[in-house]
Amino acid sequence: MHIKRALITAAGREQQRLPLQRLVDRDGIPKTALEIIVEEAVAAGAHEVGIVVRPGDEADFRAAAGSAASRLELIPQPEPLGYGNAVSVARGFINDEPFLHFVGDHLYVSDSDRRCGQQLVAVAEAEQCSVSAVQPTRESMLPYFGAIGGRRVPQTKNLYEIDTVLEKPTPTQAEQELIVPGLRAGHYLCFFGMHVLTPVIFDLLDALGDSGRRQVSPALAMLAGRERYLAYQVAGNRSNLGVTYGLLLAQLALGLSGKDRGDILSQLVDLLARQPHAT
Repeated sequence: MHIKRALITAAGREQQRLPLQRLVDRDGIPKTALEIIVEEAVAAGAHEVGIVVRPGDEADFRAAAGSAASRLELIPQPEPLGYGNAVSVARGFINDEPFLHFVGDHLYVSDSDRRCGQQLVAVAEAEQCSVSAVQPTRESMLPYFGAIGGRRVPQTKNLYEIDTVLEKPTPTQAEQELIVPGLRAGHYLCFFGMHVLTPVIFDLLDALGDSGRRQVSPALAMLAGRERYLAYQVAGNRSNLGVTYGLLLAQLALGLSGKDRGDILSQLVDLLARQPHAT
């Protein structure tokens, strides 16, 4: 397994403008969220990056990609038939090879000297199988993420064999079906918004029926029964741009992990000191 292509889905009705938003990266350089995601893919080894977009948005995405535009292939999703269909329409671009996949409304900040995408690709290439990045996530955040159940791979710290996948489970479902020994109480392994997948995922999406019925989490659940499929807890954090204050929190995460951390902390302390005290 060698990863040469990355796929970003960004055609959803509520997410297609999020990758175009401008932030300041860890080095203090203004960039769009799309540029930051594409840089993550390229750093992980992807030579070509496909982006699934709504028809008519191609020019905006190419402009937002900045210097990375030459690496892009923009793939229109003809009808708004959901996330699974968005992945399916990229089958020709993937060309029957394993690939790195990002959702277009997440940004990633690593806690190590390797980016989150690099960490994930290294595990997938070493294990020679599909691997989804996960992060222990509070129960209150379950409505925003898919989650997995499984067991730790023996003699590893952050690698798990997946046996169950549920999309946005209720706390009751999670408690019954997604227990992972060793996690803190009230926490579950939720998707990080980043996967390395083998091309069998396209067959599994097709098996779910017509285009409107193709959802990624059920296909991943089928993948767990079809071939070896792992989850890896990356050293880092994800920021979901689509939630309330998501862009603000993503900017804080980027800023506090970069060269201007001290200055940002100082300004935050000043801002908090000027707030009126609650009565």
